[in-house]
Amino acid sequence: MKLKQIINPLEKFAPLSLQESYDNAGLLIGSTEQEIKGILISVDVTEKILDEAIEKNCNLVVSHHPLIFKGLKSITGKNTTERMVQKAILNKLAIYAMHTNLDNTYLGVNDILCKKLGIINTRILSPKRDLLKKLVTFCPVNKAEKVREAIFDAGAGHIGDYDKCSFSLEGTGSFRGSENTKPFVGKKGDIHYENEIRIETIFPFYKENEILKALFLAHPYEEVAYDIYKLDNLFHLTGAGKIGELEVEMDENQFLLMVKEIVKTACIRYSGHLNKKIKKVAVCGGSGSFLINEAKRAGADVFLTGDVKYHEFFDVGPEMIVADIGHYESEQFAKELIYSVLIENFSNFAVLISETNTNSVNYL
Repeated sequence: MKLKQIINPLEKFAPLSLQESYDNAGLLIGSTEQEIKGILISVDVTEKILDEAIEKNCNLVVSHHPLIFKGLKSITGKNTTERMVQKAILNKLAIYAMHTNLDNTYLGVNDILCKKLGIINTRILSPKRDLLKKLVTFCPVNKAEKVREAIFDAGAGHIGDYDKCSFSLEGTGSFRGSENTKPFVGKKGDIHYENEIRIETIFPFYKENEILKALFLAHPYEEVAYDIYKLDNLFHLTGAGKIGELEVEMDENQFLLMVKEIVKTACIRYSGHLNKKIKKVAVCGGSGSFLINEAKRAGADVFLTGDVKYHEFFDVGPEMIVADIGHYESEQFAKELIYSVLIENFSNFAVLISETNTNSVNYL
């Protein structure tokens, strides 16, 4: 199977356009035309991961964290990253990363962490803005349903937990085709008035090409009239962190001990007890301290993340507990998530979850 066939469902699940500006997700080493024999999934790319891939006859490593994050000015083996790049190239290993695009997608890293912890009724904690567009098109009344369904199937019409959302308005359209046209209705050279439906719907910008392709295929007209508007709305299906609630409220100690057991960490650093029950929980896998105030505003009883700095614990205040459960620990389930996407699309292909623990932090 060619690498581009494997990349396609990964990028459909977590589009590269959702990654942060500083990130370097996507194909880092290899060719999209490369034949892939097996896939190894990991959180990080380390020399042990590369050795495991070679040993298990996997020539594609799909990781959460990118191997190449900053620009390389040379590949001479003078540091760990350069040595790993050399090793991957020499052994014909392709490297693909799903990083902040997997963090920001609705069913991504934070969603699977919530599921592991039993957090329900979740929503994005900090939704992104400027990702939505509106499509307006016009078609004959008797073709409206076909056009609607085509653009819905291509990814338009999602608002929160609702899909197939649109607005329609009936009116009269006019047009006149030149001698070079083959009009669906009317005669070329004559002005024609047609009873039409105006259809409006919303879509994320990264699905524009697919939606327009579907529109053109379903629409009966030779020339399709349509408008696209950029929207300033928040996109509640994309963004940083997640917040939800426990099915049954828990004591603070009981909750933190449960988290400690599930993420298998030797230590949780937290801001202190508030002597209250835990019901509303916010999470952000990886380095999420930038969301502390957002979690407070959302009314979270506790915010779980990693890489919290000493002085950031002071910012919490008396309303909420901040618990640092570890960077790796909060993102480790990304391996299972990536595996599920690949197996859903390639059930008979060799897809393996790495057995190597790449956590660089140890506890004594």
